[in-house]
Amino acid sequence: MVETETYTIEGPDGDTEALELPAGLVDIFSEQGEDPTDVVADVVVQAFAQQAHVVAHHSEGGAPADIAEINEAMEELFEDRFGVPLSDALGHSH
Repeated sequence: MVETETYTIEGPDGDTEALELPAGLVDIFSEQGEDPTDVVADVVVQAFAQQAHVVAHHSEGGAPADIAEINEAMEELFEDRFGVPLSDALGHSH
């Protein structure tokens, strides 16, 4: 059985959630010398950016204005972190 590694996410109000991942999984996505916590954070940013994109652009009936604003902010955060627009990373734009 594969051991696990625990990462902790802390919210703005101080609430926390422990997240267990199989040992070695983070290493699969790491570049040499990269901090494992940065890798986990990168995956979280990617997941939220993709999901916000789906809600904002692929929801039946369209998304409310506040969702569009949230998505736009997430796209900016994505580009700040990775240096490329989300549209380039996804391979399409709207």
